[in-house]
Amino acid sequence: MHKGRLSGLLPIGVFLIVFIGSGILFQDFYAMPAIVAFLIALVTAFLQNRSVSFQEKLHIVTSHMGDENVMIMCLIFILAGAFSGSVQAAGGVDSTVNFGLSILPPSIAVTGLFVIGCFISTAMGTSVGTIAALTPIAVGISEKTGISGALCIGAVVCGAMFGDNLSMISDTTIAATRTQGCEMKDKFRENIKLVLPAAIITILLFLIIAGNSEYRIEEELSYNILEILPYLVVLIGALAGMNVFLVLVSGTVLSILVGVFTGSIPADQIFAVIAKGPDGTGGIMNMYDITVISIVVAGIIGLVKNNGGIDYILYHIKKRVKTPKGAQIGIAALSSLVDISTANNTIAIVMAGPIAKDISKEYQVPPKRAAALLDIFTSVWQGIIPYGAQLLYASAGAASLALTPIDIIPYLFYPVLMGITALFFILLERPKDHMGYEKKRRNPL
Repeated sequence: MHKGRLSGLLPIGVFLIVFIGSGILFQDFYAMPAIVAFLIALVTAFLQNRSVSFQEKLHIVTSHMGDENVMIMCLIFILAGAFSGSVQAAGGVDSTVNFGLSILPPSIAVTGLFVIGCFISTAMGTSVGTIAALTPIAVGISEKTGISGALCIGAVVCGAMFGDNLSMISDTTIAATRTQGCEMKDKFRENIKLVLPAAIITILLFLIIAGNSEYRIEEELSYNILEILPYLVVLIGALAGMNVFLVLVSGTVLSILVGVFTGSIPADQIFAVIAKGPDGTGGIMNMYDITVISIVVAGIIGLVKNNGGIDYILYHIKKRVKTPKGAQIGIAALSSLVDISTANNTIAIVMAGPIAKDISKEYQVPPKRAAALLDIFTSVWQGIIPYGAQLLYASAGAASLALTPIDIIPYLFYPVLMGITALFFILLERPKDHMGYEKKRRNPL
């Protein structure tokens, strides 16, 4: 195992200092656009390691930018923007909000956002797609009820991270099970045992907090079931296990058909609303920044890895592992640090997975537990870091509420509780559980 070099992590440090530091200094986290901070980090990475030529560095950066996972994520961003723009133009957001508020007591509207987010993200396997579908509804609920916008968006992100971690078709699940050599169903059973208490507590917290809000809706809550249909198709398609690309394309096409039929979308504006949304600031164009950021971050991580930054993290975690419980905590720490450094939980799992497998073999940690821990702790941080795609998109989608990622963080109960409950299971687990696994591994028959 290579020791790596602490200096390899310098670009990440530069980004954090520039991005978060400027936000604190100017009391405005929009003062420094994230893409500018990432470009500064990329330049820093290029200036390091003079033993590698500029042309070689350029090859490393572009090869990581073109990684399959990165490109898939970018495509999801684009399709999510198309669906968001078209469904808003068709009136689906207003109708869905009004319908929900007309049949549900206002005190459980926020809890409903979380629960629906859990179902959609579990079925679709993508947190970003879930956030794209539900953020406009959350904004509408906030504007019509007076409930804190940050609270409503926080509930959406919490639900999105539930499925991102648990879904059988999520990239993170696929990466975790492949690197650890276990079945998806086994990882799911182990995973849900660790995080279900966190979900239950999150529901209770949202009920308590939103239930104390005092407001009254005086306007008429009119809605058109036909305009709600695209959301229903997306929900049903997701629950049926339809591919996320097909779900988002189907939702977009149906939104356009509904919008043209009801007169909400003029025929000559079909492509415009897909690209720019109904007000010219949404749709696919709203996803440009996040798409470019994802590509640039992938390039930065390529140089960070080449300069020994990732190896430095892996080495210093592995050498401190002494016991089975320590091994699990080491895997949790490993997953956390790599995700904080990469801002991409799938890439973090791919990077940390081989080392986690070595740790689990040496200390008899079952593969399904190792896979669950990898997925859980990358999702914990992916749902919290203000420069991650999830919070960046959530705040961008709630632009009318003038929210920053930092505003949303106090309401991200589920990711925090997910990490806490997983740690409790690790610390309270009896040693004989691992002994039983070791005996079964040696004598499979």
